[in-house]
Amino acid sequence: MSTQLSAGGADITIDRENGCRISSLRVDGTELLRQGPHYGSFPMVPWCGRTANGQFHDGATVQQLPLNHPPHAIHGFGRDTVWRSGGADATRAAFYFDLADPWPHAGRVTQVFELAEDALTLTMGVETYQDSFPAQAGWHPWFNRVLTHDGAEAQIAFDPAWQEERGADHLPTGRRTDPTPGPWDDCFGMPGGVDVTLTWPGALELKITSRAEWVVVYDEQPEAVCVEPQSGPPNGLNTLPRLVTPVDPLEVSTTWSWRRLA
Repeated sequence: MSTQLSAGGADITIDRENGCRISSLRVDGTELLRQGPHYGSFPMVPWCGRTANGQFHDGATVQQLPLNHPPHAIHGFGRDTVWRSGGADATRAAFYFDLADPWPHAGRVTQVFELAEDALTLTMGVETYQDSFPAQAGWHPWFNRVLTHDGAEAQIAFDPAWQEERGADHLPTGRRTDPTPGPWDDCFGMPGGVDVTLTWPGALELKITSRAEWVVVYDEQPEAVCVEPQSGPPNGLNTLPRLVTPVDPLEVSTTWSWRRLA
């Protein structure tokens, strides 16, 4: 079952049965997201990107996750889960699901979508009332590289403080480097908050902002460009764990705002 929100010339479709992903984001009838059941824009939770060998340290215990992208575990369970509705109106919708096996701890994940005429704000939370555990949350949008058949390709503009060096296993090595030219499948640090602009010349400018300090940019495929704001780097359950506790839930948000150029 899908949920549709509309505001002015903007429309989104949310497919809660397919990982509560945005299956469509249209501005004045133009589709911004790559279409298909594995694309659109999906939530990454309770971890983002790759977790090395599907293992993470949970206190004194090493937890094993399913290797859904061997030899690693990637992007969390949220994108493969049926979410429940928490209510919706014309411009706002909320959803949730409860963490369960194979995740080793009880908890709840919530996601809220708020649509305006010129912006979409997404907020995701992870909370627990039982044991504390490390977690991450973020989004993986697949933006179309071109918006129309003969349109110009998207241009990426951002000014990260550093780039995480990527090892042969596609995991950050722990070394920070100066940003290098693309194409990328890389994580960048933006300690002042994520701020990335996609521009389709002559058509649309889209700004992706977040108070989160990490963003993965992936543009190695000809069809799409991914700009992924997230609460921590890939393999962060091990290298930069952020504990979710009964008194300190994890919350992350991002706003995508657009400006018409035509």
